[in-house]
Amino acid sequence: MSRFLASVLCAILLSHTTTAAPAASSLVPSALSSSSAVSPSTVSSLLSAGSTSTAAAAAASPTVPYASNNPNGIMWNPDSASGSPQPIRGNLGASILGPQNVALDIQNPDILAPPTTDAGTVGNAKWPMSLSSNRLQTGGWARQQNVALMPMATAMAGVNMRLEAGAVRELHWHQTAEWAYVLSGYTQISSVDPEGRNYLATVGPGDLWYFPAGVPHSLQATAESVNGTEFLLVFPDGSFSEDSTFMLTDWTAHIPKEVLAKNFQVDISAFDNIPSTDLYIFPSTAPSPDATAVEDPQGQVPQPYTYSFSNVTATPLSGGSVKIADSTSFAISTQIAVAEVTVAPGAMRELHWHPTQDEWGYFLEGQGRMTLFASSGNARTYNYEAGDVSYTPATYGHYVENTGNTTLRFLEIFNTDRFQDISLAQWLALTPPALVQAHLQLSDEMMSHLNKTKQIVVGPASTA
Repeated sequence: MSRFLASVLCAILLSHTTTAAPAASSLVPSALSSSSAVSPSTVSSLLSAGSTSTAAAAAASPTVPYASNNPNGIMWNPDSASGSPQPIRGNLGASILGPQNVALDIQNPDILAPPTTDAGTVGNAKWPMSLSSNRLQTGGWARQQNVALMPMATAMAGVNMRLEAGAVRELHWHQTAEWAYVLSGYTQISSVDPEGRNYLATVGPGDLWYFPAGVPHSLQATAESVNGTEFLLVFPDGSFSEDSTFMLTDWTAHIPKEVLAKNFQVDISAFDNIPSTDLYIFPSTAPSPDATAVEDPQGQVPQPYTYSFSNVTATPLSGGSVKIADSTSFAISTQIAVAEVTVAPGAMRELHWHPTQDEWGYFLEGQGRMTLFASSGNARTYNYEAGDVSYTPATYGHYVENTGNTTLRFLEIFNTDRFQDISLAQWLALTPPALVQAHLQLSDEMMSHLNKTKQIVVGPASTA
């Protein structure tokens, strides 16, 4: 027997006594590459011997390196940071030698010293309303965020507005729908729909209003709060500009007075004192909070333009709470849905994504961070605090983690009639376990922790 053939036969015998035998086909290249002569019958018998082996398959091994065990936590808390923060994470980075905006760097630890899981390009997903130019008027102010300030935010734009007690945001209308969340104080709204039906109501902190596109309306602060009112407006169009509103006084100032007199069937002198330009925001006498709509022969609108969201009981969760308003509860709101979320210290809004709609977020209190996963190895982490706008394109995986010592509260707002999200944990829990384990190499114990129902907000991980 040739030395080569003896080696091959020994290899086959050894394969029967091990738990990870090589496939029979792996023997063929070695045998055929040898310079020794091997007969067809010998090769056949070798293959036959290998194919009848009962040894177990080779243990699975990673096709790529395992992910780093670096926890990649936040490098400093903006509330407690002192000195000049530096772009250093572990043995990566180096100190800043040139000029530094220390205050801005303190607020954005994951931008200055990003986690090593960040990679590629995502785009800016944060806009502080404090950086928006403010339009100051007698009786109030307004500032906005739109696609000109945050190019990623193509589906929605926002306006933050304040009215002193009695002040009016003049009669106007928009090309898009208007949705609002009252931040402070009380606002009285009035409107008339295309059928000539009117509506009047007063809303307070945490309440909502919604006007369909083109429906005229006004906003006025009552005196229930000496400070008047402040609210957040959201429009389902990223290119919306508050400076392009259709306003009553702007229109009348650009209509020949002869036409005005003819339209209203009065003498032209009736319009001697109309403003020569728009009023936008102006002071006035505070309305009664108990005021009712003008008597209307057509009746009132069939679906209220306001919703007492503040009276909705939030659903308690392991790490916070959530309450949702969309067209299933606020019927007229067919283009905007909202989730108001609270996250306790150490907890997080679970890993998830929204299948079809972008998310426009607004942070009401606390501090948090969010990583956007944009596919193809692109991911970026951002830090947020009260007054910041966030934006997450549809299908981008993300979470919101409370990085502060107080409750984090924020709004998730969508250009849609129904709130929807997909939970990563629920998806994995409802997928065949072997398939999940083949992807992530998770233990059976880990698999047992996957929840088949959405958690939405999860509490801090147990250290037990």
